[in-house]
Amino acid sequence: MKKTLTALSLVGAALLSAQAIAAPAICYNCPPEWADWGTQLKAIANDTGIVVPQDNKNSGQALAQIVAEKASPVADVVYLGITFGIQAANADVLASYKPAGWAQIPADMKDPDGKWVALHSGTIGFMVNVDALNGAPVPQSWDDLLKPEYKGMVGYLDPASAFVGYAAATAANLAKGGTLENVKPGIEYFKKLSKNSPIVPKQTAYARVLSGEIPILLDYDFNAYRAKYKDNANVAFVIPKEGSIRVPYVISLVKNAPHASEGKKVIDYVLSDRGQAIWANAWLRPVRESAMTAAAKAQFLPDSDYQRARTVNYQQMAAAQKAFSTQYLNEVK
Repeated sequence: MKKTLTALSLVGAALLSAQAIAAPAICYNCPPEWADWGTQLKAIANDTGIVVPQDNKNSGQALAQIVAEKASPVADVVYLGITFGIQAANADVLASYKPAGWAQIPADMKDPDGKWVALHSGTIGFMVNVDALNGAPVPQSWDDLLKPEYKGMVGYLDPASAFVGYAAATAANLAKGGTLENVKPGIEYFKKLSKNSPIVPKQTAYARVLSGEIPILLDYDFNAYRAKYKDNANVAFVIPKEGSIRVPYVISLVKNAPHASEGKKVIDYVLSDRGQAIWANAWLRPVRESAMTAAAKAQFLPDSDYQRARTVNYQQMAAAQKAFSTQYLNEVK
């Protein structure tokens, strides 16, 4: 009996030790196929011992869930497009946390109270599977996408749910003469595009572009570069000639997070030299731009192309999002 109890005690101690090594932290909206979260999650586990399960929500779904769970949070951290991050702060579901290196992060890339902090940014454009165009030229402008030769070829994520969809809609609206307050030009553009039979998924559609199912996707530069340089696909990235926008993604500690200590360590890690280098090597512009090597930057389009991409007032962009979503659902979808 003593031997049995001793053996059971040793097993129990081993299990507790394993649990201590594999500390948990729940992140909403960190899909492995998006922004190379797959590599980032593995690095977090290897370097910190904190295991973060994959999560395939988009920004809208993640925000809705942390609001629904406000009284009893499940998530520890959440990754969101910046306008959703601002909305989450306004909904009082985020905790204040200023990670290591806070002072080095530009003021417009962080909430002054520490409710969110940018990790990286991407530029909206056209991710084009050249082989799937059936001989059509690579589109160069927003107007090109309305041409009959691209019927059924253009995809964009649902702008009423996914942040990248709203970011693409904002880029198109501004390019067509709208403002953050006046979204009519963008709504009219998407009405015209709807006549060209677009594909409108709710979740990340990276694999569908590589397969050729969606030949042209309104998406970020980093996904196109990943397809070209990592997956060796014949993919081009185009910043439309009428212009586009550059937008950040942010990370936040959830208010009353069940594993707040681990959540803080995750945020520290993704903003560390190692974490920022992982983003840069996945063709994202890290918020700490010194983490981007010359070799990584050389795979981007020339700076002259990026001059067509502007930053915007993200607070105004967030304030306009709900009204845009309502108008889009009423008039386009």
